[in-house]
Amino acid sequence: MDPVTLQTDGLILRPWEATDADEQMLDACNDPLIQRFMPQFPDPYTQETSQWWVTEGAPLAWQSGGASFTIREPGTDRLLGGMGLGSVQPSRKQGEVGYWIAPWARGRGVATKATRALAQWAFDHDFYRLELLVAKENPGSIRVALAAGFGREGVRRDGGATRDGGRQDLVVFVRLAGDPAGPAPRLLPDFPGGKLSDGVVEVRRLTPSDADDYYSLNQFEEVIRTHIGEPITRELAAQRCARAEYGWLSGEAAQCAIVDAASGAFAGDIQLLYRHPFSKEAMIGYSLRPEFRGKGYMTRAVNLITDWAFDKVGAIRVIAGTFDYNDASRAVLLRAGFEREGHFKAALPGRDGTRIDDIQFVRISPLVNPS
Repeated sequence: MDPVTLQTDGLILRPWEATDADEQMLDACNDPLIQRFMPQFPDPYTQETSQWWVTEGAPLAWQSGGASFTIREPGTDRLLGGMGLGSVQPSRKQGEVGYWIAPWARGRGVATKATRALAQWAFDHDFYRLELLVAKENPGSIRVALAAGFGREGVRRDGGATRDGGRQDLVVFVRLAGDPAGPAPRLLPDFPGGKLSDGVVEVRRLTPSDADDYYSLNQFEEVIRTHIGEPITRELAAQRCARAEYGWLSGEAAQCAIVDAASGAFAGDIQLLYRHPFSKEAMIGYSLRPEFRGKGYMTRAVNLITDWAFDKVGAIRVIAGTFDYNDASRAVLLRAGFEREGHFKAALPGRDGTRIDDIQFVRISPLVNPS
């Protein structure tokens, strides 16, 4: 592949030059976020490394049938990032897109514009399938992939190395030559304005900063008794909070914090899973700290997320299951307009190897007249 220069929407993508191994490149490549998600970069990223890259590494990418660009600002030639096309498989007409964005260039759509430009160039040069691999803890890059028309295809288990010598899952996003430039459709849209609120309760996305509160919530005995799955350790709590936005963007689950609107205090959690988009059925689950019970907080949160599921997600049915001993949860659902639909015997796995009955409630979208 012969090196070329691409121009698109206020950006220039050009081959690396010897003079690009400068302080800008060192400052960018030693950025903590780039170091975290680019474990192949040495720590620290040195002048010798940058010199090797511009004189040997980048040219090798072109010689291997791929590409390596530096992303530049028109007029000033200021460094904005780096981008490449690697892991080329000519027989499959396939390649892998990768990029990094300098900290001073983030939030301007640079990565999305550059990814679209590189993808179009690759398709014009007989590539048919492009992959983009992202760590679950990197929601910024996931948003870029979706915005550039790459749809989530699956997860490559332990597909990438970590800086400490471990392994990590990589989410596979794919765009084919015939796919539109973007954005790729999402099952779960963002909350309008970033949150749902009725003035008393707010429901917002769970974030990494919620890890301690989320862990504390899941240590209460009454929460443990109604929890299905492995016990919530500090490590698991941190992981879930770090990956919450990935779950949202991938359509797996909208995992949320319930917050007191006046004080901002963490009151509990609520999640919506849209596992059956064909039948337009979603499911909710929730927990609340003891000091916020008896005040109607959970009823408000259930109403907020259920209304959002109907209005913005497009769900027709929202269901919720309760254990036979969880009278408080059933009371919440009834106050929130749900009605009992069924009693499913031995439907859920208990921690001691037994099976637990699931008493299910449902609320139907007001746009539908159920028979």
